[in-house]
Amino acid sequence: MILPPATLGMLGGGQLGRFFVMAAQELGYRVVVLDPDRHSPAGRVANEHLAAAYDDPDALDRMAESCAAVTTEFENVPADTLAYLSKFVPVRPGAEAVAICQNRSAEKGFLKAHGFPHAPYADIRGEGDLATAGDDLFPGILKVARFGYDGKGQARVGDRAAAQAAFHHFKHEPCVLEKQLRLDSEVSIVLGRGEDGQVACFPMAENSHCHGILDVSVVPAPLPESLHAEARAVAAGIAARMDYVGTLAVEFFVVGGHLVVNEMAPRPHNSGHYTIDACAVSQYEQQVRALCGLPLGAGRADRAAVMVNLLGDLWYLRDDHHAHEPDWSRLLAHPDLRLHLYGKHHPRPGRKMGHFTMVGTDLERVADAALAARHAIGITEPVAHPPMRRG
Repeated sequence: MILPPATLGMLGGGQLGRFFVMAAQELGYRVVVLDPDRHSPAGRVANEHLAAAYDDPDALDRMAESCAAVTTEFENVPADTLAYLSKFVPVRPGAEAVAICQNRSAEKGFLKAHGFPHAPYADIRGEGDLATAGDDLFPGILKVARFGYDGKGQARVGDRAAAQAAFHHFKHEPCVLEKQLRLDSEVSIVLGRGEDGQVACFPMAENSHCHGILDVSVVPAPLPESLHAEARAVAAGIAARMDYVGTLAVEFFVVGGHLVVNEMAPRPHNSGHYTIDACAVSQYEQQVRALCGLPLGAGRADRAAVMVNLLGDLWYLRDDHHAHEPDWSRLLAHPDLRLHLYGKHHPRPGRKMGHFTMVGTDLERVADAALAARHAIGITEPVAHPPMRRG
């Protein structure tokens, strides 16, 4: 075990890293953050912030010298960086697992090779692959293999000609062409897995997205228990096959009452924010525990929860095109609401600036209160799948 007051390393300085830093510090650890942004949310609360590139030799040597173990908050850290640091200190999750999750083609190949449910797809590396892709993949979604997130790097394509136009728009970057499925809903499981193979799953969340960005997560997902059990089993199986150590998120589509794996994230996940306020331990403390070889905490939720993302759009509700701080009193008036702001300097439309979580004992009442608070703060777009409103 790596015990406090050891120093831990975090690659990445966003809000996920910020929550990790705070969870580690509460347990008595020190944290060094490596992130090139001098104003990064995690860097601002860390014991030390190395404002350098992820492949900067001096910064990596500093982490190797000062840290007892290193983890990451996003999957696009260069694999070479993880491999280099692993020569000196434990790096969890390992470079091999992260490499699978940071490339959609590798991810789909992994799911196919190990028999996990996934959408029909084809790897697109050139025009020839589009020409030979099966007709059954249309209508489909063309996704760049690397660096796509929050709906970026994706295009819905109704036919082969549209796919060729989108591939050209993506500058012929390697892509995956995935059959478009008729979705009942979208759900996710976040779990922690230790080096000893111990797994603790958090409750399944049902997620609604707006413009490709997560909008609302409802926990526990109001779906049959059989789907909850299947999601836990599939997510744990994926983690075991990757020999994964750390916090892992697995996103699923529900299609005709069956689960289909959408993608994995080798880190805590936006849809797991609710664990801070509703669970015995958060996904971030679980990340610390797995990294340090400590026994995992219980993944149970002590209450129902609905999480709502707060995007930079809220700062621009007035017509003068200038950023104005939202009226947080509209949220803080709710005694069962927990507000989390990430300390980001520059709000902009679509940027995740914070979230709130409404908690309680009755999921339907929690959902009603969360949606009312969402509207009160100025989020007027309808929820894609209103919680508890299936009809």
